[in-house]
Amino acid sequence: MSKRARLSEDEIAVALADAPLWSRDGDSIVRSADAPDFPAAIRVVVAVAEQAEELDHHPDIDIRWRTLRFVLSTHSEGGLTGLDFTLAARIDEALRAESAA
Repeated sequence: MSKRARLSEDEIAVALADAPLWSRDGDSIVRSADAPDFPAAIRVVVAVAEQAEELDHHPDIDIRWRTLRFVLSTHSEGGLTGLDFTLAARIDEALRAESAA
């Protein structure tokens, strides 16, 4: 199956079980996290930007001082794909690297 193929509801449920810090919001998954400070938040965003470029899959990111909110969806497929969950895992790694909660 292509990483860009839209996931079934069952596949989404399984993927969300493996991504407990993410929640479903319609055709997207979302996560918010607080970084230790503003520079750490920006470092997370830079790390995520590098991963997004590598995957050619770009999240919506909202930065509010040290609070980050990520929204993932594969708009070209009209819903969630494996790419969303791959990038979610990489975002989790970037947040852990900056000790964001």
